[in-house]
Amino acid sequence: MSNKSITVHRTTHGLKGDLRIPGDKSISHRVAILGALAHGSMKVSNYLCSEDCLNTLNAMQQLGATVIASDSPDCFTLIGTGLQVKAPQTDIDCGNSGTGMRLMAGVLAALPFESRMFGDESLSKRPMKRIMTPLGLMGADITACGEKEGCAPLKIQGSPLHPIEYTLPMASAQVKSAILLAGMLTPGTTTVHQPALTRDHTERLFSHFNVPYTVSDDGLHISVHGAAKLTAKDITVPGDISSAAFWIVAACIIPDSELTLRNVGLNPTRNAIITVLKRMGADIEINIHSEQGEPYGDLTVRYSPQLHGTEVYSHEIPNLIDEIPILAVAAAYAQGTTIIRNAKELRVKESDRIATTVGNLLAMGAKVAEFEDGMEITGGASLHGTILDSYGDHRIAMSFLIAGLQADGETTLLHCENINTSYPGFEQHLTQLIQA
Repeated sequence: MSNKSITVHRTTHGLKGDLRIPGDKSISHRVAILGALAHGSMKVSNYLCSEDCLNTLNAMQQLGATVIASDSPDCFTLIGTGLQVKAPQTDIDCGNSGTGMRLMAGVLAALPFESRMFGDESLSKRPMKRIMTPLGLMGADITACGEKEGCAPLKIQGSPLHPIEYTLPMASAQVKSAILLAGMLTPGTTTVHQPALTRDHTERLFSHFNVPYTVSDDGLHISVHGAAKLTAKDITVPGDISSAAFWIVAACIIPDSELTLRNVGLNPTRNAIITVLKRMGADIEINIHSEQGEPYGDLTVRYSPQLHGTEVYSHEIPNLIDEIPILAVAAAYAQGTTIIRNAKELRVKESDRIATTVGNLLAMGAKVAEFEDGMEITGGASLHGTILDSYGDHRIAMSFLIAGLQADGETTLLHCENINTSYPGFEQHLTQLIQA
């Protein structure tokens, strides 16, 4: 694990200015995968040039796609294979990305060659049986070769699959998408039933690439009709609301702040962080630019002195699972009690995010109770800086650097290198805002 550390102090002034949020991580992964399989070429703009998403783009180049660079690293031309995919000559490195590995597994399972995917220490501990089971029902031959049962590296012997109808045991966009991507390459109709709404980027991108699919009125039942022919079309990736969430909370809790965040994705299956924070009393102004495809717009966030606790509802959890650590920071600075339950999925992220969030909040002096599936935070305590471990988890690192901006004294986060897996410009934006 890297030993990179970052130190912040209590800021003496409000955060002000405009930020352009880097491209959405979830969408960038999917654009690379689907664009690489498509017929034709497409211009991709505002792609997230993080380690995770670049690993996925590199993997698709190993399968035969071509990337032509431009003057800007986040803009390029992607020339697809038209499903004339070649076997990778080396093992595919997924780095820290569970999204990349799980989604590519769905694709690779349906392609006529053997492949192998591996990842870093953190990814090698995360559960892969959740995709292996449904893909196995489709006829996929996937072997988990990791030291921990059901974990990476994954060896995949690709072969023709058959469609299935599958009910997800948990609300997971990654599992849903792995099945739908395999179904996209499989003749017939593959249907996924989900227990709650999850992010629908895969389905929206199916529309973009002309993949035939249907969704029930309640959004819980999705069918893809394969084998599909994908058509390339230019795309601009909106800013990542999960990355914007750190600055939204920072502006809410730091007096005299007013930040405008540009071109942020406002997909209704991703924006529960805004809903919950506004319910807590956050001053967030939304200016929607487009509601087509992936909706996006600008957010203006101001200091919110009346921030108060709330209960996060179970149906909201899949919609803000990645934002819970920074939401917990907001709750610690709010008045009253915030209850977060039904979030056991946090235990199997880049770190055990229930344990790491609770542990770091307690170390800063917050009042927190830990549950197996969440936490209860009693806000209003005066937080103090200290030395904290991010456990190599990018969202834990960024969340507690934001917490440190309003804590007494000095806050140091250890093992921060993995911030680059999702937000490579975070440290520069942090410096820009606190020195302004």
